[in-house]
Amino acid sequence: MLKQKLFYIKDLLHIALPIILGNLGFILIGVGDVIVAGRHSTDTLAAISLATAIINCITMFGIGILISISPILSNYRGANKEPEKYFYPSLKFTAIASVVISLIILACIPFIDLLGFEEHLNPMIKEYFFITAFSVFGAYLHCMSKEFLQAFEIVLFPNLLTVFCIFLNVVLNILFVFGYGIIPEMGAAGLAIASLITRYFMGIILFLYCFKKVKIKHHKDKNYYLDLLKVGTPSSLAVMIEFVAFNGMTVILGRISGVYAAAMNIVCTITSVSFMIPLALGNAGAVKVGFTNGAKDYKSLKEYAFTAIQLSAGFMACSAIVVASAPGIIAGLFTTDPVLIEVCVPVIYLLCFMQIFDGVQASLAGIFRGLKQTKIVMISNLIAYWIIALPLGCLLGLYFKMYLIGFWSALIIAAIILCAIMALDLRKKFKLMEG
Repeated sequence: MLKQKLFYIKDLLHIALPIILGNLGFILIGVGDVIVAGRHSTDTLAAISLATAIINCITMFGIGILISISPILSNYRGANKEPEKYFYPSLKFTAIASVVISLIILACIPFIDLLGFEEHLNPMIKEYFFITAFSVFGAYLHCMSKEFLQAFEIVLFPNLLTVFCIFLNVVLNILFVFGYGIIPEMGAAGLAIASLITRYFMGIILFLYCFKKVKIKHHKDKNYYLDLLKVGTPSSLAVMIEFVAFNGMTVILGRISGVYAAAMNIVCTITSVSFMIPLALGNAGAVKVGFTNGAKDYKSLKEYAFTAIQLSAGFMACSAIVVASAPGIIAGLFTTDPVLIEVCVPVIYLLCFMQIFDGVQASLAGIFRGLKQTKIVMISNLIAYWIIALPLGCLLGLYFKMYLIGFWSALIIAAIILCAIMALDLRKKFKLMEG
Protein backbone atom coordinates (compact mmCIF):
# COMPACT_ATOMS: atom_id res chain seq x y z
CA MET A 1 0.00 0.00 0.00
CA LEU A 2 2.77 2.43 0.97
CA LYS A 3 4.76 1.47 -2.11
CA GLN A 4 1.75 2.14 -4.31
CA LYS A 5 1.15 5.52 -2.65
CA LEU A 6 4.77 6.49 -3.16
CA PHE A 7 4.43 5.62 -6.85
CA TYR A 8 1.56 8.09 -7.30
CA ILE A 9 3.38 10.77 -5.29
CA LYS A 10 6.53 10.30 -7.38
CA ASP A 11 4.61 10.32 -10.67
CA LEU A 12 2.72 13.50 -9.74
CA LEU A 13 5.84 15.26 -8.50
CA HIS A 14 7.69 14.31 -11.69
CA ILE A 15 5.33 16.68 -13.50
CA ALA A 16 4.58 19.04 -10.60
CA LEU A 17 8.13 19.94 -9.48
CA PRO A 18 9.15 21.68 -12.73
CA ILE A 19 5.71 23.33 -12.83
CA ILE A 20 6.20 24.49 -9.23
CA LEU A 21 9.53 25.97 -10.29
CA GLY A 22 7.89 27.72 -13.23
CA ASN A 23 4.87 28.90 -11.23
CA LEU A 24 7.13 30.33 -8.55
CA GLY A 25 9.15 31.97 -11.30
CA PHE A 26 5.99 33.45 -12.81
CA ILE A 27 4.75 34.83 -9.50
CA LEU A 28 8.23 36.07 -8.58
CA ILE A 29 8.15 38.13 -11.77
CA GLY A 30 5.08 39.78 -10.26
CA VAL A 31 6.84 40.02 -6.89
CA GLY A 32 9.68 41.82 -8.64
CA ASP A 33 7.18 44.33 -10.01
CA VAL A 34 5.72 44.95 -6.55
CA ILE A 35 9.12 45.29 -4.86
CA VAL A 36 10.50 47.68 -7.50
CA ALA A 37 7.27 49.72 -7.48
CA GLY A 38 7.30 49.89 -3.67
CA ARG A 39 10.93 51.03 -3.68
CA HIS A 40 10.10 53.72 -6.22
CA SER A 41 7.15 55.17 -4.27
CA THR A 42 3.95 54.18 -2.49
CA ASP A 43 2.03 56.03 -5.23
CA THR A 44 3.66 53.90 -7.94
CA LEU A 45 2.77 50.75 -6.03
CA ALA A 46 -0.80 51.96 -5.48
CA ALA A 47 -1.18 52.82 -9.20
CA ILE A 48 0.00 49.43 -10.50
CA SER A 49 -2.03 47.68 -7.79
CA LEU A 50 -5.22 49.33 -9.01
CA ALA A 51 -4.30 48.88 -12.69
CA THR A 52 -3.46 45.18 -12.37
CA ALA A 53 -6.56 44.60 -10.23
CA ILE A 54 -8.71 45.58 -13.21
CA ILE A 55 -6.50 44.21 -16.01
CA ASN A 56 -6.19 40.78 -14.36
CA CYS A 57 -9.96 40.43 -14.27
CA ILE A 58 -10.03 40.98 -18.04
CA THR A 59 -7.01 38.92 -19.13
CA MET A 60 -7.84 35.94 -16.92
CA PHE A 61 -10.83 35.05 -19.08
CA GLY A 62 -8.50 34.07 -21.93
CA ILE A 63 -5.97 32.48 -19.58
CA GLY A 64 -8.72 30.41 -17.96
CA ILE A 65 -9.61 28.88 -21.33
CA LEU A 66 -6.00 28.36 -22.40
CA ILE A 67 -5.13 26.40 -19.25
CA SER A 68 -7.73 23.85 -20.36
CA ILE A 69 -5.51 22.91 -23.32
CA SER A 70 -3.29 20.51 -21.35
CA PRO A 71 -6.07 18.44 -19.67
CA ILE A 72 -8.04 18.23 -22.94
CA LEU A 73 -5.00 17.10 -24.93
CA SER A 74 -4.06 14.72 -22.10
CA ASN A 75 -7.49 13.12 -22.51
CA TYR A 76 -6.81 12.85 -26.25
CA ARG A 77 -3.38 11.35 -25.57
CA GLY A 78 -4.89 8.76 -23.21
CA ALA A 79 -7.44 7.86 -25.89
CA ASN A 80 -4.71 7.75 -28.63
CA LYS A 81 -6.17 10.72 -30.59
CA GLU A 82 -2.84 12.28 -31.73
CA PRO A 83 -2.84 15.48 -29.63
CA GLU A 84 0.06 16.97 -31.66
CA LYS A 85 -2.49 17.78 -34.36
CA TYR A 86 -4.04 20.48 -32.20
CA PHE A 87 -1.14 22.93 -32.03
CA TYR A 88 -2.26 25.19 -34.88
CA PRO A 89 -5.91 25.26 -33.77
CA SER A 90 -4.66 26.27 -30.31
CA LEU A 91 -2.50 29.01 -31.86
CA LYS A 92 -5.43 30.41 -33.87
CA PHE A 93 -7.59 30.52 -30.77
CA THR A 94 -4.77 32.29 -28.89
CA ALA A 95 -4.40 34.97 -31.56
CA ILE A 96 -8.12 35.73 -31.71
CA ALA A 97 -8.48 35.80 -27.91
CA SER A 98 -5.49 38.15 -27.49
CA VAL A 99 -6.88 40.68 -30.00
CA VAL A 100 -10.28 40.73 -28.29
CA ILE A 101 -8.82 41.09 -24.79
CA SER A 102 -6.37 43.82 -25.90
CA LEU A 103 -9.22 45.87 -27.37
CA ILE A 104 -11.25 45.49 -24.17
CA ILE A 105 -8.32 46.77 -22.08
CA LEU A 106 -7.89 49.80 -24.37
CA ALA A 107 -11.63 50.49 -24.24
CA CYS A 108 -11.48 50.67 -20.41
CA ILE A 109 -9.00 53.58 -20.33
CA PRO A 110 -11.57 56.43 -20.71
CA PHE A 111 -13.52 55.07 -17.73
CA ILE A 112 -10.62 55.20 -15.24
CA ASP A 113 -11.41 58.80 -14.24
CA LEU A 114 -14.92 57.70 -13.26
CA LEU A 115 -13.81 55.05 -10.76
CA GLY A 116 -13.15 57.44 -7.90
CA PHE A 117 -9.44 56.79 -7.33
CA GLU A 118 -7.13 59.49 -5.97
CA GLU A 119 -6.74 61.86 -8.93
CA HIS A 120 -2.95 61.94 -8.96
CA LEU A 121 -2.89 58.16 -9.55
CA ASN A 122 -5.07 58.20 -12.68
CA PRO A 123 -2.39 59.26 -15.25
CA MET A 124 -0.10 56.43 -14.09
CA ILE A 125 -2.95 53.92 -14.22
CA LYS A 126 -3.87 54.98 -17.76
CA GLU A 127 -0.27 54.64 -19.00
CA TYR A 128 -0.02 51.18 -17.47
CA PHE A 129 -3.28 50.14 -19.14
CA PHE A 130 -2.23 51.38 -22.59
CA ILE A 131 1.14 49.61 -22.62
CA THR A 132 -0.17 46.39 -21.06
CA ALA A 133 -2.85 46.04 -23.78
CA PHE A 134 -0.09 45.37 -26.32
CA SER A 135 1.56 42.68 -24.18
CA VAL A 136 -1.48 40.36 -24.07
CA PHE A 137 -0.49 38.32 -27.13
CA GLY A 138 2.95 37.62 -25.68
CA ALA A 139 1.40 36.41 -22.41
CA TYR A 140 -1.20 34.27 -24.18
CA LEU A 141 1.34 32.79 -26.62
CA HIS A 142 3.48 31.73 -23.65
CA CYS A 143 0.48 30.20 -21.84
CA MET A 144 -0.70 28.30 -24.92
CA SER A 145 2.77 26.89 -25.72
CA LYS A 146 3.34 25.92 -22.08
CA GLU A 147 -0.02 24.12 -21.86
CA PHE A 148 0.57 22.31 -25.17
CA LEU A 149 3.92 20.98 -23.99
CA GLN A 150 2.49 20.11 -20.58
CA ALA A 151 -0.04 17.79 -22.24
CA PHE A 152 2.97 15.70 -23.37
CA GLU A 153 4.48 15.98 -19.86
CA ILE A 154 7.28 18.20 -21.25
CA VAL A 155 7.65 20.58 -18.31
CA LEU A 156 11.31 21.18 -17.49
CA PHE A 157 12.46 23.69 -20.13
CA PRO A 158 9.25 25.80 -20.12
CA ASN A 159 9.54 26.31 -16.39
CA LEU A 160 13.29 26.91 -16.39
CA LEU A 161 12.63 29.63 -18.96
CA THR A 162 10.21 31.28 -16.54
CA VAL A 163 12.85 31.21 -13.79
CA PHE A 164 15.38 32.88 -16.10
CA CYS A 165 12.83 35.60 -16.86
CA ILE A 166 12.65 36.55 -13.16
CA PHE A 167 16.09 38.07 -13.51
CA LEU A 168 15.38 39.51 -16.96
CA ASN A 169 12.25 41.24 -15.65
CA VAL A 170 14.00 42.64 -12.55
CA VAL A 171 16.80 44.13 -14.66
CA LEU A 172 14.31 45.66 -17.09
CA ASN A 173 12.18 46.97 -14.20
CA ILE A 174 15.13 48.76 -12.62
CA LEU A 175 16.24 50.22 -15.96
CA PHE A 176 12.83 51.55 -16.99
CA VAL A 177 11.37 52.49 -13.57
CA PHE A 178 14.36 54.38 -12.17
CA GLY A 179 16.10 55.20 -15.45
CA TYR A 180 19.73 54.71 -16.37
CA GLY A 181 21.92 56.63 -18.82
CA ILE A 182 19.79 57.63 -21.82
CA ILE A 183 16.78 55.74 -20.43
CA PRO A 184 14.58 58.21 -18.51
CA GLU A 185 12.82 57.46 -15.21
CA MET A 186 9.35 56.17 -16.19
CA GLY A 187 7.82 54.87 -12.94
CA ALA A 188 4.65 52.81 -13.47
CA ALA A 189 4.96 53.00 -17.27
CA GLY A 190 8.45 51.48 -16.96
CA LEU A 191 6.99 48.47 -15.17
CA ALA A 192 4.52 47.93 -18.01
CA ILE A 193 7.28 48.17 -20.65
CA ALA A 194 9.44 45.66 -18.77
CA SER A 195 6.51 43.24 -18.56
CA LEU A 196 5.77 43.64 -22.27
CA ILE A 197 9.34 42.75 -23.28
CA THR A 198 9.49 39.82 -20.85
CA ARG A 199 6.15 38.37 -21.99
CA TYR A 200 7.06 38.43 -25.68
CA PHE A 201 10.48 36.94 -24.96
CA MET A 202 8.89 34.04 -23.02
CA GLY A 203 6.14 33.52 -25.58
CA ILE A 204 8.36 33.47 -28.69
CA ILE A 205 11.04 31.21 -27.17
CA LEU A 206 8.49 28.66 -25.98
CA PHE A 207 6.57 28.81 -29.26
CA LEU A 208 9.75 27.86 -31.16
CA TYR A 209 10.56 25.14 -28.60
CA CYS A 210 7.24 23.40 -29.39
CA PHE A 211 8.47 22.67 -32.92
CA LYS A 212 11.65 21.14 -31.54
CA LYS A 213 10.00 18.78 -29.05
CA VAL A 214 6.76 17.75 -30.79
CA LYS A 215 6.08 16.72 -34.39
CA ILE A 216 3.54 19.39 -35.19
CA LYS A 217 0.89 18.42 -37.73
CA HIS A 218 -1.56 20.59 -39.69
CA HIS A 219 -5.13 19.83 -38.73
CA LYS A 220 -8.58 21.43 -38.69
CA ASP A 221 -11.15 20.19 -36.22
CA LYS A 222 -14.16 22.25 -35.15
CA ASN A 223 -14.89 19.72 -32.42
CA TYR A 224 -11.62 20.71 -30.70
CA TYR A 225 -12.79 24.33 -30.42
CA LEU A 226 -16.10 23.11 -29.04
CA ASP A 227 -14.27 20.92 -26.53
CA LEU A 228 -12.00 23.83 -25.59
CA LEU A 229 -14.95 26.15 -25.03
CA LYS A 230 -16.99 23.48 -23.24
CA VAL A 231 -14.22 22.74 -20.72
CA GLY A 232 -12.46 26.09 -20.78
CA THR A 233 -15.35 28.55 -20.49
CA PRO A 234 -16.68 27.39 -17.08
CA SER A 235 -13.08 27.04 -15.85
CA SER A 236 -12.28 30.51 -17.18
CA LEU A 237 -15.37 32.04 -15.62
CA ALA A 238 -14.43 30.40 -12.31
CA VAL A 239 -11.00 32.02 -12.43
CA MET A 240 -12.57 35.35 -13.40
CA ILE A 241 -15.09 35.12 -10.56
CA GLU A 242 -12.26 34.66 -8.07
CA PHE A 243 -10.14 37.41 -9.63
CA VAL A 244 -13.06 39.84 -9.74
CA ALA A 245 -13.72 39.15 -6.05
CA PHE A 246 -10.10 39.68 -4.97
CA ASN A 247 -9.37 42.57 -7.31
CA GLY A 248 -12.81 44.10 -6.81
CA MET A 249 -11.93 44.38 -3.14
CA THR A 250 -8.68 46.12 -4.12
CA VAL A 251 -10.61 48.63 -6.25
CA ILE A 252 -13.17 49.24 -3.48
CA LEU A 253 -10.44 49.79 -0.90
CA GLY A 254 -8.48 51.94 -3.38
CA ARG A 255 -11.40 54.38 -3.43
CA ILE A 256 -10.85 54.88 0.31
CA SER A 257 -7.05 55.18 0.16
CA GLY A 258 -4.19 54.15 -2.11
CA VAL A 259 -2.49 52.67 0.98
CA TYR A 260 -5.22 50.03 1.28
CA ALA A 261 -4.86 49.12 -2.40
CA ALA A 262 -1.10 48.80 -1.98
CA ALA A 263 -1.56 46.66 1.15
CA MET A 264 -4.04 44.40 -0.65
CA ASN A 265 -1.51 43.91 -3.45
CA ILE A 266 1.25 42.99 -1.01
CA VAL A 267 -0.93 40.46 0.86
CA CYS A 268 -2.19 38.92 -2.39
CA THR A 269 1.40 38.66 -3.63
CA ILE A 270 2.45 36.85 -0.45
CA THR A 271 -0.36 34.31 -0.74
CA SER A 272 0.32 33.91 -4.47
CA VAL A 273 3.87 32.69 -3.79
CA SER A 274 2.76 29.75 -1.64
CA PHE A 275 -0.34 29.20 -3.80
CA MET A 276 1.89 28.32 -6.77
CA ILE A 277 2.70 24.91 -5.23
CA PRO A 278 -0.90 23.62 -4.96
CA LEU A 279 -1.63 25.26 -8.31
CA ALA A 280 1.22 23.22 -9.82
CA LEU A 281 -0.09 20.08 -8.12
CA GLY A 282 -3.51 20.90 -9.54
CA ASN A 283 -1.99 21.25 -13.03
CA ALA A 284 -0.12 17.96 -12.65
CA GLY A 285 -3.31 16.37 -11.35
CA ALA A 286 -5.23 17.71 -14.36
CA VAL A 287 -2.70 16.08 -16.74
CA LYS A 288 -2.65 12.70 -14.96
CA VAL A 289 -6.40 12.66 -14.29
CA GLY A 290 -6.97 13.68 -17.92
CA PHE A 291 -4.77 10.86 -19.22
CA THR A 292 -6.34 8.20 -16.95
CA ASN A 293 -9.82 9.52 -17.74
CA GLY A 294 -9.12 9.19 -21.48
CA ALA A 295 -7.76 5.68 -20.89
CA LYS A 296 -10.75 4.86 -18.58
CA ASP A 297 -8.38 3.82 -15.78
CA TYR A 298 -10.60 5.03 -12.94
CA LYS A 299 -8.64 3.37 -10.13
CA SER A 300 -5.48 5.30 -10.97
CA LEU A 301 -7.54 8.43 -11.61
CA LYS A 302 -8.82 8.46 -8.02
CA GLU A 303 -5.37 7.78 -6.60
CA TYR A 304 -3.86 10.72 -8.52
CA ALA A 305 -6.73 12.95 -7.38
CA PHE A 306 -6.44 12.10 -3.67
CA THR A 307 -2.65 12.35 -3.76
CA ALA A 308 -2.79 15.85 -5.29
CA ILE A 309 -5.25 17.03 -2.63
CA GLN A 310 -3.21 15.57 0.25
CA LEU A 311 0.06 17.07 -0.98
CA SER A 312 -1.56 20.49 -1.42
CA ALA A 313 -3.11 20.53 2.04
CA GLY A 314 0.13 19.40 3.68
CA PHE A 315 2.26 22.02 1.97
CA MET A 316 -0.13 24.89 2.67
CA ALA A 317 -0.29 23.96 6.36
CA CYS A 318 3.51 24.25 6.54
CA SER A 319 3.42 27.51 4.58
CA ALA A 320 0.88 29.02 6.98
CA ILE A 321 3.15 28.28 9.94
CA VAL A 322 6.15 29.93 8.23
CA VAL A 323 4.22 33.05 7.19
CA ALA A 324 2.64 33.47 10.65
CA SER A 325 6.09 33.38 12.28
CA ALA A 326 7.36 36.60 10.66
CA PRO A 327 4.61 38.76 9.09
CA GLY A 328 6.40 42.07 9.68
CA ILE A 329 9.62 40.88 8.09
CA ILE A 330 7.75 39.47 5.09
CA ALA A 331 5.79 42.72 4.56
CA GLY A 332 9.05 44.66 4.91
CA LEU A 333 10.43 42.91 1.83
CA PHE A 334 7.93 44.83 -0.31
CA THR A 335 7.99 48.29 1.22
CA THR A 336 9.87 50.52 3.66
CA ASP A 337 6.73 52.52 4.48
CA PRO A 338 5.98 51.84 8.20
CA VAL A 339 2.30 52.77 7.80
CA LEU A 340 1.89 50.27 4.97
CA ILE A 341 3.63 47.53 6.97
CA GLU A 342 1.38 48.21 9.97
CA VAL A 343 -1.72 47.82 7.77
CA CYS A 344 -0.43 44.55 6.26
CA VAL A 345 0.61 42.62 9.40
CA PRO A 346 -2.82 41.76 10.93
CA VAL A 347 -4.12 40.79 7.49
CA ILE A 348 -1.19 38.42 6.97
CA TYR A 349 -2.24 36.54 10.13
CA LEU A 350 -5.73 36.09 8.64
CA LEU A 351 -4.17 34.94 5.40
CA CYS A 352 -2.59 31.99 7.22
CA PHE A 353 -6.03 30.60 8.13
CA MET A 354 -7.10 30.76 4.50
CA GLN A 355 -4.08 29.08 2.92
CA ILE A 356 -4.97 25.41 3.52
CA PHE A 357 -8.43 25.76 1.99
CA ASP A 358 -7.06 27.85 -0.87
CA GLY A 359 -4.54 25.12 -1.67
CA VAL A 360 -7.10 22.33 -1.59
CA GLN A 361 -9.48 24.18 -3.93
CA ALA A 362 -6.65 24.65 -6.45
CA SER A 363 -6.10 20.89 -6.60
CA LEU A 364 -9.83 20.21 -6.79
CA ALA A 365 -10.17 22.62 -9.72
CA GLY A 366 -7.33 20.82 -11.53
CA ILE A 367 -8.99 17.45 -10.99
CA PHE A 368 -12.25 18.69 -12.49
CA ARG A 369 -10.38 20.07 -15.51
CA GLY A 370 -8.87 16.62 -16.00
CA LEU A 371 -12.35 15.11 -15.83
CA LYS A 372 -13.54 17.70 -18.39
CA GLN A 373 -16.30 18.65 -15.95
CA THR A 374 -15.72 22.27 -14.96
CA LYS A 375 -19.23 23.65 -14.43
CA ILE A 376 -19.09 22.80 -10.73
CA VAL A 377 -15.88 24.83 -10.40
CA MET A 378 -17.64 27.88 -11.87
CA ILE A 379 -20.79 27.41 -9.76
CA SER A 380 -18.90 26.90 -6.50
CA ASN A 381 -16.70 29.97 -7.15
CA LEU A 382 -19.79 32.03 -7.93
CA ILE A 383 -21.47 31.01 -4.67
CA ALA A 384 -18.36 31.38 -2.52
CA TYR A 385 -16.96 34.65 -3.84
CA TRP A 386 -19.84 36.66 -5.31
CA ILE A 387 -22.82 35.53 -3.26
CA ILE A 388 -20.92 35.26 0.05
CA ALA A 389 -17.46 36.93 0.03
CA LEU A 390 -18.18 40.24 -1.72
CA PRO A 391 -21.41 41.16 0.16
CA LEU A 392 -20.01 39.97 3.49
CA GLY A 393 -16.69 41.72 2.81
CA CYS A 394 -18.47 45.00 2.06
CA LEU A 395 -20.58 44.62 5.21
CA LEU A 396 -17.59 43.95 7.47
CA GLY A 397 -15.06 46.11 5.63
CA LEU A 398 -17.14 49.20 4.87
CA TYR A 399 -20.22 49.24 7.13
CA PHE A 400 -18.37 48.06 10.24
CA LYS A 401 -15.16 49.86 9.06
CA MET A 402 -12.94 46.80 9.46
CA TYR A 403 -11.45 47.55 6.01
CA LEU A 404 -8.85 44.94 4.97
CA ILE A 405 -9.50 42.72 7.99
CA GLY A 406 -13.22 42.64 7.18
CA PHE A 407 -12.66 41.70 3.54
CA TRP A 408 -10.15 38.96 4.35
CA SER A 409 -12.42 37.49 7.03
CA ALA A 410 -15.06 37.13 4.31
CA LEU A 411 -12.52 35.49 1.98
CA ILE A 412 -11.69 32.85 4.63
CA ILE A 413 -15.37 31.87 4.89
CA ALA A 414 -15.63 31.79 1.08
CA ALA A 415 -12.60 29.48 0.74
CA ILE A 416 -14.07 26.98 3.23
CA ILE A 417 -17.42 26.92 1.41
CA LEU A 418 -15.71 26.60 -1.97
CA CYS A 419 -13.76 23.53 -0.86
CA ALA A 420 -16.83 21.93 0.69
CA ILE A 421 -18.96 22.28 -2.46
CA MET A 422 -16.29 20.90 -4.82
CA ALA A 423 -15.25 18.07 -2.47
CA LEU A 424 -18.85 16.86 -2.10
CA ASP A 425 -19.37 16.94 -5.86
CA LEU A 426 -16.12 15.04 -6.49
CA ARG A 427 -17.15 12.41 -3.95
CA LYS A 428 -20.44 12.00 -5.83
CA LYS A 429 -18.63 11.58 -9.17
CA PHE A 430 -16.29 8.95 -7.71
CA LYS A 431 -19.27 6.98 -6.41
CA LEU A 432 -20.75 7.00 -9.91
CA MET A 433 -17.46 5.66 -11.30
CA GLU A 434 -17.55 2.82 -8.77
CA GLY A 435 -21.18 2.05 -9.56
